[in-house]
Amino acid sequence: MKVAINKNALESIVTNTNPYLEKKDLSAITSHIFISAKDGILNIKATDHEIGLAYKLSNVKIMDEGNATANGKKLLDIIRSLKDEEVTLETVNNYLYIKQKNSKYKLPMYKFEDFPNFPAIENKNKFEIDAVMLGRSLKKIFTSIDNNNPKFELNGALIDIKQNYINIVGTDTKRLSVFRFETPTQSEFSLIIPKKAISEIQKLFFDKIEIYYDDTTLIAQSANFEFFTKLINGRFPDYNRVIPQEIKRRLRLSRDKMIEGIKTVSIISESTKIVFAPQTISFESIVEDNSEAKTTIEFATGLEEEIYVGVKNRYLLDFLQSIEEDHFEFGFNDSNLAFTVSSNELKTVIMPINL
Repeated sequence: MKVAINKNALESIVTNTNPYLEKKDLSAITSHIFISAKDGILNIKATDHEIGLAYKLSNVKIMDEGNATANGKKLLDIIRSLKDEEVTLETVNNYLYIKQKNSKYKLPMYKFEDFPNFPAIENKNKFEIDAVMLGRSLKKIFTSIDNNNPKFELNGALIDIKQNYINIVGTDTKRLSVFRFETPTQSEFSLIIPKKAISEIQKLFFDKIEIYYDDTTLIAQSANFEFFTKLINGRFPDYNRVIPQEIKRRLRLSRDKMIEGIKTVSIISESTKIVFAPQTISFESIVEDNSEAKTTIEFATGLEEEIYVGVKNRYLLDFLQSIEEDHFEFGFNDSNLAFTVSSNELKTVIMPINL
């Protein structure tokens, strides 16, 4: 194989594929990027078996067709060190040579035949959805998804397709976020996408994309790339039971003022007691030592008596920093009960700290 390619284009693709590599076992073929030149197209692939990404490039010079593999991290480090000029990739005797003018690097290759095949779209269902909206919705609920939960289904986002709308749901059992958007749907079904895959989807889903799925795998294809992820096999909690069916009190609050109040307290405390009084909203630190932080904003709540909630600062800040609007709705029934924060399509239910 011998090809010449623009350095910036190659660096962008190798950068994007690096998160898909096997990081722990460098002897595994999946720690390598797979490169194939054939029929005027350069294919570059990476996968750790759980997720995978492949790119197609036509704007390359292919002098000799063939296949190669190379350690993804080392290849990226080499490409980053090169000037913004054309780069040549050439295989000789089980080595990949990376050349640019007077600079030359040599990396050992593994047997390209051992590189795993990507799943095919044949016999899979096609999923019609606005890819930009899907990427945006996953970003909105991302922080509510759990990490390393023994209940594997909580380590991913639920894509719940209903009649003419879709709910995107994430929860870590202390909070639950739902992003709902209206869209025509052909059938009702649900998928659970792993959190790691969602991190990468947010970088990719901004183009015209076709999505295919079955019980185990989701595939996304565009003109330039192909992405796949294994799905989580499990039963996601009934999120509708978590969302309060009745909200007695709703306040329209300033996003920036709430962020300012919480950040003032967060200097010395990870949690805040928020006190809603008839004419003010106070933020007080919740700490076991004798340190203290408190700040108050003037706001006519319309309440006849004080109501308070204790909350982890991060839960509220994650929500507030994910919305674009200047105001949001704070909904609650009583002190020490679950409360909601919502803005347009996004709603988060937060379990309070008992005070």
